[in-house]
Amino acid sequence: MSPLIERLDRLRESWRFAVGTLTAIPVRPPRSDAGGATGPAMLLAPLAVAPLGVLVAAVCWAGHELGLAPVGTAAAAITALALGSRAFHLDGLADTADGLTASYDRERSLAVMRTGNTGPAGAAALVLTLYIQVGALTSLVQQAGGPVLAGVLVCVSRGALLVTCQRSVPSARSDGLGATYAGAISPLVAVVGWAVLIAVTSAGFVLTGEKWWRGPLCVVAALVVVAWLVRRAVRRLGGVTGDVYGAAIEMSLAALLLAAS
Repeated sequence: MSPLIERLDRLRESWRFAVGTLTAIPVRPPRSDAGGATGPAMLLAPLAVAPLGVLVAAVCWAGHELGLAPVGTAAAAITALALGSRAFHLDGLADTADGLTASYDRERSLAVMRTGNTGPAGAAALVLTLYIQVGALTSLVQQAGGPVLAGVLVCVSRGALLVTCQRSVPSARSDGLGATYAGAISPLVAVVGWAVLIAVTSAGFVLTGEKWWRGPLCVVAALVVVAWLVRRAVRRLGGVTGDVYGAAIEMSLAALLLAAS
């Protein structure tokens, strides 16, 4: 097999990893021996969820054009996004909140996160995060070009994985989704990736008639939130898990939408 064909094959496997993990779009499972595809898959995450970004933008636009209540339209858009990702990230957010508040014992916290049951902390995290997302999106729905910007921010929020998957961030477990992607992204690649996302966000603001510098501010807000979460997970759990990945995405989206509103 020629080097070019090998690269294309690896890219195809990475795309399957990204789409299959981050969306409900049916794709053929990647090959079991495609180990080198995980890093590029995380880089492709914002692009892989582009259909979900279009979905959110379409729901927001349709609600606005039909004269529906902005808060109802925003709630419908967030619901569509959750369905488009199988509520996978919301489940991770709830499990992460329960684990981080269950006990100061690492093993106990990880065990709680594995159960899948949602406790008081998980329920509170879901309600508060979704409330922020819907409330902030309500403001964007009423703005000219707001639906388009919302779709862009959905894609940019998946850049949280460039932080959770950095080489300096260990996995809390030796198995599971977190171990599959842990350490897959170098710091340089993460910086370049976020620079691209800043440019995309700034372009989104410009296209909607807003100041370009609001883009970097939104991205910085999301980075601060994700960095705090990762630091907390490493200190309490010894690293990150697949649940932490999901929590990072949902918290990143909330921060982006709130800053953009």
